[in-house]
Amino acid sequence: MVATGRPRVLRAINDRSALELLVKHGPLSRSQLVKLTGLSKPTTGELLSRLLADGLVILAGTTSGTRGPHAQLYDVNGALAHVVGVNAEEDRVTAAVADLTGRIVGEASVAVDDSSGEDPVPVVQRALRSAARRARQPVRSLHHVVVGVAGSFDTSSDHVIYADELSGWASPAVVQDLRDALHVPLTIENDANLAAVAERTRGRATDIDTFAVLWVGRGLGLAVVFGGQVYRGATGGAGEVGYIPVAGPSATFQDAIGSEAVLELARRHGFSGNSPDAVLSAADNDEPFLQELAKRLATCVATIVAVVDPPLVVLSGPTCELGGDALARLTEAELHRISPFRTPLSVTGVSGSPVLFGAVDTAVAQARSAIFGAAGAEPWMPAAPAPEVSA
Repeated sequence: MVATGRPRVLRAINDRSALELLVKHGPLSRSQLVKLTGLSKPTTGELLSRLLADGLVILAGTTSGTRGPHAQLYDVNGALAHVVGVNAEEDRVTAAVADLTGRIVGEASVAVDDSSGEDPVPVVQRALRSAARRARQPVRSLHHVVVGVAGSFDTSSDHVIYADELSGWASPAVVQDLRDALHVPLTIENDANLAAVAERTRGRATDIDTFAVLWVGRGLGLAVVFGGQVYRGATGGAGEVGYIPVAGPSATFQDAIGSEAVLELARRHGFSGNSPDAVLSAADNDEPFLQELAKRLATCVATIVAVVDPPLVVLSGPTCELGGDALARLTEAELHRISPFRTPLSVTGVSGSPVLFGAVDTAVAQARSAIFGAAGAEPWMPAAPAPEVSA
């Protein structure tokens, strides 16, 4: 803790430290906060009284399972704000409402007919309203909405670009139309970038702040995180690796390892199905098929590591999730065969939807920055909700 400076600044620093600990650990007693912050008991008592009076912290029961008097527990006031994370996919839009602690309190999905060119604005509205209803929150009371899309958001033009696979999102007016419809602060983010956020808050990269995530599904995406910050590029298009030209029969990496290529490869190996999910499930642990897919993936990863040289590459997205550890292991072996880089590879460690969780964690961080903001304080970073603790 900082021991010198103006009292108001010191109070803000101490309050921020206490709030960060409550966010990370969940309900804590005053003695636990004293131990974790290094502050004195009187100072800790004063900051807790201040945070309670401001409504930022609430009483959260008492400790149990210990001898002697039970200690009062304190927790972040999750009801101060509710936010929404949205995953806009080709065939569905899923929305999840979370409180300020990061816990999801309502979720809903709406199907999309990706062949109809349906306007995405009313679809997002329906998903959001349904999730808000389940969370018992009025839509207009929501603090922030973060929407993940299979494309890149160019802030200079307020336009989603490279959204070839996502029906309706390429329209120049769709982002402003969505703002006008929701009347809630809105952030549009690339799906691979949000998957990287989830990997750092809940998955394989919780202990490192520089890594890369390769998203492989219907389309391809790369997210590169440097020092805890996602690199977006000049127009938001950093990581659109599907457009990289490759030699041989495939014109681009999208043509080599996108969903259509995976379907064609599986059928050549004797597996039938109408979707990548179906053929990958049928081809589970089939060594020749996975080996050939791994060779294609490794070629893409070799290009990435030669440019970025990250300490870890996480393989995410539907194709990599279904391929699992076997595909990651084969891809890493092939990478080490064709490249001098010895970059470790890992399949995603996020259980559930990485894009949806990344959107929720990002929205919660934005709300915390606004509500818990203090003079000179850095913006809050996305974080997973603290584990549930029984009072």
